[in-house]
Amino acid sequence: MSLEQKIMTELKSAMLAKDEKNVRTLRAIKAAIILAKTAEGAGGQVNEEGENKLLQKMVKQRKDSLEIFSQQNREDLAQKEREELEVIERFLPKQLDAGQLKEKIKKIIEETGATSQADFGKVMGTASKQLAGLADGKAISAVVKELLS
Repeated sequence: MSLEQKIMTELKSAMLAKDEKNVRTLRAIKAAIILAKTAEGAGGQVNEEGENKLLQKMVKQRKDSLEIFSQQNREDLAQKEREELEVIERFLPKQLDAGQLKEKIKKIIEETGATSQADFGKVMGTASKQLAGLADGKAISAVVKELLS
């Protein structure tokens, strides 16, 4: 079942249950999928990798907004962002924990033959491709910097 089908099924259930937070978030995801499908070069299709990137982008937007709202003491808006974040993360693949991430990046460093900070770009390119959807880019970058220093 594609992401769009899952979203539609859950959206129907949420609407019947009058679950406002789920309806709001699922509609946002559906809108993002439709935009991605109609984007130039998409050909009316979004593959699984594209869906994951789309969801990760939405998660990043929510986290950034949450941080801003928390700094400005806007708890009402921050709570909405937390709720939406929770719903969106249900559709993402399970994220790697810190230990698993470190192990995977160690293997990538061995494969690429990286030895110093000068090889950072080479390692990041490979790590970003291999770990797409499994870890946040900032977390990958931090671990690569730590292991190469």
